[in-house]
This record gives sequence, C-alpha cells and structure tokens, in this order.
Amino acid sequence: PVPTSNLQNDENDFPEFEPFDEDATPRSFAPVGAALSVQHVDMCQQLNKPNHYTTAYDIQNLVVRRGQEFVVRVTFSRPLAEADDFQLEFLIGSNPSPSKGTLVAVTFGSRHGGPWSGQIVEAQGESVLLGITPTADAIVGKFRTYVAIVTSGGMQRTSRDANTDLYLLFNAWCPQDAVFLADEAARREYVMSDYGVIFQGTVSAMSQRNWMYGQFERGVLDACIYILDASRMPIYNRGNIIQLVRKGSAMINSQDDNGVLVGNWSDDYSMGMPPTSWTGSVKILLQYANTGVSICFAQCWVFAGVFNTFLRCLGIPSRVITNFNSAHDNTGNLKTDLIFKTDGTPDRRNTRDSIWNYHCWNEVFIVRPDLPAGLSGWQVVDATPQETSDGHFRCGPASVTAIKEGLLCHPFDSGFVFAEVNSDVVFHKRDRYGTLSPYRVDKTHVGQGIYTQAVGSPAPMDITHTYKYPEGSADDNRTMARAEEYGCERDHSELPDTQLTVTITAGLVSLGHDVNLAVDFQNQTEHSTTVQAHLAGSVVFYTGVISKSFRDQNFTVTVAANQSERHQRERVDCRVREYMPHLGSQLSLQFIVTGQADDQSVSAIKVIEMQTPSLTLMVSGQPQVQQEMIVTVSFTNPFNFPLQGVHLAMEGAGLVTHRTRYYSVIEPLSSISWKESFFPRLDGPRCIVAVLDSISLRQVTSSVLICIVHTGYC
Repeated sequence: PVPTSNLQNDENDFPEFEPFDEDATPRSFAPVGAALSVQHVDMCQQLNKPNHYTTAYDIQNLVVRRGQEFVVRVTFSRPLAEADDFQLEFLIGSNPSPSKGTLVAVTFGSRHGGPWSGQIVEAQGESVLLGITPTADAIVGKFRTYVAIVTSGGMQRTSRDANTDLYLLFNAWCPQDAVFLADEAARREYVMSDYGVIFQGTVSAMSQRNWMYGQFERGVLDACIYILDASRMPIYNRGNIIQLVRKGSAMINSQDDNGVLVGNWSDDYSMGMPPTSWTGSVKILLQYANTGVSICFAQCWVFAGVFNTFLRCLGIPSRVITNFNSAHDNTGNLKTDLIFKTDGTPDRRNTRDSIWNYHCWNEVFIVRPDLPAGLSGWQVVDATPQETSDGHFRCGPASVTAIKEGLLCHPFDSGFVFAEVNSDVVFHKRDRYGTLSPYRVDKTHVGQGIYTQAVGSPAPMDITHTYKYPEGSADDNRTMARAEEYGCERDHSELPDTQLTVTITAGLVSLGHDVNLAVDFQNQTEHSTTVQAHLAGSVVFYTGVISKSFRDQNFTVTVAANQSERHQRERVDCRVREYMPHLGSQLSLQFIVTGQADDQSVSAIKVIEMQTPSLTLMVSGQPQVQQEMIVTVSFTNPFNFPLQGVHLAMEGAGLVTHRTRYYSVIEPLSSISWKESFFPRLDGPRCIVAVLDSISLRQVTSSVLICIVHTGYC
C-alpha cells in the first residue's frame, strides 16, 4: 500500500538489532575492546533553530529546513575509533523505503549512504557533533531519527525516542529549493510574518481585516501535516511543491474531500460560526485536526487566510491577494452578461453571471520547471471552491506572468483566473421573446484593482500591473488576442459610440446613516435629450448576489445639449429606515441606474460598502517576553436598537491564545469592557486582533500593534 500517513507506525520501523544477510559483510569488523553503543542523542535545538529560522515554532521537537545543514550531538559509550561504523537514519511514514525517499541513511565515513550528506563536525571524547544536510527536494514532514551502529553480526539501533523526531520544511533561504526567495525582507514577510491584513470592501472604499495566520502556534504544524494525511497524498510526493500546493488548495475547502472549511454564502450560519466572526486560522486548524470534521463556515477571505497559514507553516512563501470587481463563473469565457428588461429594470431571473465586489485568493512564490522560462515566480492558488480542476474543487498554481501575457495553454487553471481579472461586462436588453441585444460593453470594470499587503507594512500594495497591462494598450490588445487563440471567448459586438452616459457617485456611508447619491447624466449630442430612467436599490452579498431589494424608482430627466446636468433632484436620498430592515448581516448596497432616450440606452452600477463602528483596543504592562500584560477591549453601541447575541473574540500570535466573551445584549448607547492578561511568548512586532459579531452587526474589528522585547530595544 502507498504510505499516506505521516504518523509513525512503530512496528513497521526496523528492529533495534537487525542481523546481516548471510552473504553480506560489514565494511570492517568492530575494533577490539568494548562494544560501541549510543548513550544519548541531542537534536541541538538551541543551535539549529536560529540557523533555520524556526525558533518561533511552539513545538517540543526540532524544526529545520531542507537543503541546509543541521547538527545532532551523539554521545557514545566510548570515543570513536577509526574502524567504527555508524549511520543516522531518518524515517517518515509507514513502511519506509530508500527507493521512495522515506528512509534516508546518512553515513559519516567513506561508505556511501543515502542522498543526504553527513559530516563529523567535531569529536570530543565520547561526544560527537554530526552535520546532516537534507537534499533541497527532500520530503516535507515529520521524520523519526535513529542511530545505527555496525557490528560484526548486524546493525544495532537506538530505541524509538519521540524526542528525536524532527520536522523538515521547505526552505526559502536555499537557492536550490523550489521555493527560494532571494530578498530577505520578502522572506520575512511571506514566510515569517504570522499576522497580516486582508483587503475587502470596494476599490473606491477599501476596508481591511486583520488576520492571525499563527503558523508558529502550538499544534498548527501538526495540523498542517494532518491535512496532508487526511488528503491521502502519498508521502513520497510531499517534497514536490507543485503537487503539494495543489493538494492544499483542494483540502482547505470541504467540497469532495472532507477538507478543512465549509463555504457558506447565505445569511444562515445557525449550524456553525459566521465567516465574519473568525480572528484567524489557529482555532480553525486545531479544531479540524482534533475532530477530523470540516469547520463551519467560511467565505473567500477565510479560505485565503487559512490557506496562507498552511503554506507559510510548511515554509512556502505566500501572500493573500484581493481582486476588486472579480468576475465569476466564467471559465473559458471573457464575458460577464448583465441582462435588463425592456423597461430598464434588472432582469435578475435571467442574469446568471455575477461580479463579486472582491475576491481573495493566494499567491505562492515557486519555481515552475514544468513551464517555459520566465513563468516561475508568483503563482495563483485559490482554495475557495468555485470550479473543479482535474476532478477536485481547487485552483492553481497558475503563473501570474502567464496570465498577464495571455499564455493560457499552461497548467493549472490560468484561463479561469484570466477571466476573473479580464472579463468584459456586457449589458443586454431582453425583449419579450427572450432575444438579447447588447447595448454597452465595459472593458474596465472587472479586475479594477488587485492588491496585497505591502512588505513590512499593513498598507495596501497595488499589484494590478503584474496581472494585466494598462487597459486598451497595445500590450493589452496583444494579450487579449493571444488569450482568444487559446480558447477564451470575448465580446465583439459592434456598438455605436455612446453619446449619452450616466454615473453614480456617493461618499463614505456609516452604517445606520442615510445614503446620498448623485446621479450625473452626460449628453454629448447637439440637442437636449429626455431620459426615462430607473433606479434600483438592493442589499447585496459581497458576491454580487441580491439579498433584498428596497428601492424601485422611475424618474425622468432632461439633459441639455453638450453638457452634463444632475438629475433633477440632484441628490437621491436613501433613508436609513429604507434599507436597514433588509440589511441582515450584509454591509453592501447596490444601486443600478438605467435609462432610455430615443435609441440610446445607458446604465451605471454603484456598490456602497457601509462603514461599521470600531472596537477600542488598549494594551498595558511591560512589553517584554514572559512579563504579564493586559489587553482591554471596549465597545459602545452607537445605534438606537439593542445588539443581541454578541460574541467578542481576540487573539494574538505569540501573545495571547484565542479567547471569547459573550454578551446576551448591549443596549443602545451602552458600553462594554473586557480585560484579559497574557504573557508574551515571542519578541518582535506583534499584533492582537479583536472581532465583535452579532446577528444584526457583523464585521466590527480592531487591532493593536505591540513591539515585544527580550531586553533592550526592539
């Protein structure tokens, strides 16, 4: 059977004494005198962990990175003699085998061993310091360690000792590793940073959510290995970065493989936790590893946050990406079709495509030996279940450079990602016979901004240029033509130049306040025009799907020639009492204006993300490792209605474990305050995140940054 469990199966390991075959002889006979035996094996964590950048892992065993030497100190029963022959053996999974790379013998003399190299660094009496260098493509996971001594009759091994187990990870510091990242600041951000910012909202009103990746917290590394075990991925494939991230993409969602997270894009979270209530990945991963049951519930930023933890925990450089105005359900099709009735109102029954306000995925920085030169580097991987890829709900790795160049012939799933950032939005009128007539094509709406967190800063970094050339440029036209050669369908409707246009503008709106819209019509003809217009207002999920409609309004406006004039009521006011009863847990309002004047049709869409009140976080005490500190979370209900069933949660990687507090009700204008003490485990820049969640108010978050020191300055 194929070994698919990283968990040790002791009875399958070699016996402590293994006699040689009758026709096999040792390299030399044991020296005359006392027999050699092993007294103690020290994995030298204090030496190895700083050199391998693994000190932060809250784990009892040694954690090292492949392609880089680590040392082990073996204390023998007597000083080594020249004729002594011994080896270190590293085993992973059940039924370990040298041919599969799951049993590696490291020798220290002239005798040839396995692929890993070994050397005697120093010998002082009975104590010998051994250097071991795993190959840069070694299997990633948890290895068992043995010392074997050659005797005249066979091999004498140390007994099983869980304290000598070691974890081997990918190595972004090793030039021969497929995840090598040359820039040290980038390594610090994309491998070592255990908290970060995920961007949400709209491209014109970007919001952010702090997320605790927590890849170094206790139990998380074992949970990530458990995910690979649960996937039944063969052990011997777990050194292959492409296969591993592809498997991870499938396993972070629960579709078809009982993976980590269950997606839910409704308003009913009664069977689990609302996606907005999570503070980070740690609780999710530990609960999954402890129960083997998929965790409820997630949406795209939760999938991306947990996947980022999985990747960084195993040593893979990764980051969370947000694509604003992301086209969906467009595999192999570069058209997003929005359909309107003859009277100008949205035809929701027949509109199948959707444009998400934003969508989050991940990028990993890896070498792609399976692709032509120039297509390595950042690759899209997406754990949100949307489309199947080779029979599983997963996406990637797709080369970002290949997407920019329209090279959609290469694996994996580049056509799907290309459509998410490049689709044309086609506005259709549908007559009573069902015939669709396109009247407008917007080539700039989708993929308006693609952002990730900047290196060393919570600020957004615009990386749109890495996915696409400027709209309408010669390079962009070349990319689009190439994409069509590879099967992507585009809209080629021959539409007359539009001389009548409409736009909607609005400022930032706080939840519980009126919405003020300005609707502007632009008439470039030589005569005044009367427009029969319609305004539709809806509460929408961030996926663009309508939750509830609250406004259907017809109006007429006459626009003078060669000028713009605001619609006659200059401001379109949407009162709080109009939208609030329909809001549920959503924060997005969508307004669509359509208009008809003679033979011209116009339309505009505006999504408004409501701004929520914030929590207040304060930290006091000495910001020093293992010194008591206090964090205080406070909140005042600013609304004229009570908040019921309020859950508060907080956590801080390296600082404070996930903690919660429940309030049955917070009355209007009343305040709550919650204090927790903690003892920092790790030094350096740290962050605490708090989230408030209730049925009538979601996405209330806050964070505080702290610099923890051992002594002296940070």
